[in-house]
Amino acid sequence: ICLVVFGSLALVLARLPLLRARTKLESLVSREATFLYNNLLLVALTLTILWGVAYPILSEAVRGEAVTVGRPYYDFFLRIFGLPLLLLMGIGPLVAWRRASVRSLLLTFTWPLGAALGAGAILLALGAGSSIPGLIAYSFSAFVLGTITLEFVRGTRARRSLAGGSWPRAFSDLVARNRRRYGGYVVHAAIVLLAIGIAGSSAYDTVSEAKLARGETLAAGDYRLTYRSLEERAGANATEIRTVLDVTRGGKDLGTVEAGKNGYTAERQVSTEVGIRSDLITGEDLFVIAEVNPDGTAYFRVFVKPLVNLIWLAGFVFLLGSLIALWPDAREQRRLATRYAAAGVTARQ
Repeated sequence: ICLVVFGSLALVLARLPLLRARTKLESLVSREATFLYNNLLLVALTLTILWGVAYPILSEAVRGEAVTVGRPYYDFFLRIFGLPLLLLMGIGPLVAWRRASVRSLLLTFTWPLGAALGAGAILLALGAGSSIPGLIAYSFSAFVLGTITLEFVRGTRARRSLAGGSWPRAFSDLVARNRRRYGGYVVHAAIVLLAIGIAGSSAYDTVSEAKLARGETLAAGDYRLTYRSLEERAGANATEIRTVLDVTRGGKDLGTVEAGKNGYTAERQVSTEVGIRSDLITGEDLFVIAEVNPDGTAYFRVFVKPLVNLIWLAGFVFLLGSLIALWPDAREQRRLATRYAAAGVTARQ
C-alpha cells in the first residue's frame, strides 16, 4: 500500500507541470465544475475506503491489536459521498460548458426534477419514508434516469428530423454515430440500477430473530419459516450440521432452506453455512443463519433483502454499455487514416 501511495504521489509531483490546466474554471455552475466535484468526491470516497481497509493493519502494527471498522463506518461515508456522486451523474450531462444561467438550469432540469419529485412522492406514499437515505437514493436515481431518458429522446428526435425515417432507425443511427457518448449513458444507467439495488437491500431490509424448537415458526417480512428437522452428515473432510426449514410466503410453499455449520476436524475450525434463497421475480434474497443448541433447539437470524437482483442486472447493463462505447467505429477509423495519410504516417490496422 505504501509503495503504491508514495509511488503515485511521486509521479503526480514529477508530472505536475503537465497536469496543470491551460484554462481556468470560469463558473462554479458549469460542466467543467461538475467534473471537478465528481473527481473530488471519488477521491474522498476512495480514501475513506482505503482507510477502513488499512486501519486494522495499522492498528495491529502500532498497538498490537487489530481493530476493525464495521458496516456503520462504510454506510456513513457512502451516504456522505455516494449520494452527491449519484446526483452529479445526472447533473453533469445537461449543464452547459463554461457557465450556466439559472434560467437555463430550470429549463434543462424540468423533466428530471419532476421525475425525482414524482418518484419520491410515490415512494413516500408507499411507505419508503422509513429510511430517509434510501428515499433520497431512489429520488436521485429517478433524477439520473430522467436525465438519461431526456438525452436519448432529444438525440433521437434531432436525428429523425435531420435524416428522416422511423423512430427505431433514428435511435439506432444515433447510438451508432455516437457510441462513446450513448454507451456512457448506458453505463450510467447501470450505476443507477446498482444504486437502487444497494439502497433497497441495505436501507429496506428486514431482520428477524427467534429461538425455535422443531415445528415452531418464525415470521420474517412476508415469509414464514418452520423449523422442520435437524440433520447431521459426514462429509469428505467435515461434519455438516444443518437445520432444515420449510419456507412459505402468502400461503404458497417455496420449498426448503438449510442453514448450519461445518466442523473441520483436522483444522479444528468451524464455519457458518448460510442458507440462501433467491427469487428472480420479486428480486428478494432470503438469508438464514442458524446456531444449534445441544437440546436440538436453534437460534435463527433471518434477513430479507429486496431488489438484490438489480445489483446483478446492473453488471450486465454495465457490460452492454461498455461494449457500445468500446466497439470500433469504422467512420472514426477512416478519419484517422485520412489524418495519418495527410501527415505522411501509416495508420495501424
